[in-house]
Amino acid sequence: MKHPPARTLSRLATLCVLAAVGCGAGPDRMTPQAAPDPKDDMLGREPLKALLPPAADPGLVAIGRRLFHDKGLSSDSTIACASCHDLARGGVDGRTHSIGVQGKMGVINAPTVFNAALNFVQFWDGRAATLEAQVSDPLTQPMEMNATWDAVLARLRRDPSYATSFAAAFADGVTVDNVSKAIAAFERTLVSYDSPFDRWLRGNADALPRSAQAGYDLFKTLGCVACHQGANVGGNMFARFGVFGDYFSDRGDVTAPDYGRYNVTHDEKDRFVFRVPSLRLAAHTAPYFHDGSAQTLGEAVQVMASYQLGHELADDEVLLVVEFLESLSPTTATVGAP
Repeated sequence: MKHPPARTLSRLATLCVLAAVGCGAGPDRMTPQAAPDPKDDMLGREPLKALLPPAADPGLVAIGRRLFHDKGLSSDSTIACASCHDLARGGVDGRTHSIGVQGKMGVINAPTVFNAALNFVQFWDGRAATLEAQVSDPLTQPMEMNATWDAVLARLRRDPSYATSFAAAFADGVTVDNVSKAIAAFERTLVSYDSPFDRWLRGNADALPRSAQAGYDLFKTLGCVACHQGANVGGNMFARFGVFGDYFSDRGDVTAPDYGRYNVTHDEKDRFVFRVPSLRLAAHTAPYFHDGSAQTLGEAVQVMASYQLGHELADDEVLLVVEFLESLSPTTATVGAP
């Protein structure tokens, strides 16, 4: 394996400084976790499920599962949460931009719903603090489900099976808060776990090929862990997209969704700042970034290395990092969907 040149290590020192101040993020960002120790503890050894709140009542989860897959929640009964967050495809739809009601094209790439419960905020721009708070946005967004809460609640109350289920789970039956709680309870069950990398961290020396271990070493040496760290390998801080280069100027055609966190805070320091995504299911969630511009994992790795680390990776380095990222996904086809 090629070793990073001295200029890369110098840039890594700069990156660490940037990480310490949030890579240009606003004052409401979460401070990144401490750097990993040499004993391969970057992700921790606890199963991801151990990091979540106690499991919700099965009846509540069942309501949430049904709501998550119910196209009747959209204004024309064509779009469900699962339409853009397909559980058989890693919790995404595989599109650059998702398609909403009446074939309307969205403006941003749908992030995976798997492991969303481990994110410190929801959406690319972090505008929702909790899973419950994020439910309303896609449901009422004109280009997504285009519904109103009044219409949704009326429909659910007319459905005898929904009415009975909600009455059993909640004293006040069908309400906005209770619909949101049910969907969030289901989403908290969507956790990927027991990946080859997890098994290797727990002491199974045969679980991870040497090439993937080399990719992990490179992932750390290059400084990827400055932003992608913790048990979710990301999802716990904001960072600017374009530290060692102007990604948006180079890409061109800048639109409002590219402003990221700025659209929430209207603070100039937050322009082009986004919630760092989890890499837990990166192997299953192409295309990549908020704009869906990277079609392959290798391309995404190269873009991140260039614009976030200031280094152009050789092809063999890209392959090693990709192999490590692939080892973060469970080997089961449905990545843990209940």
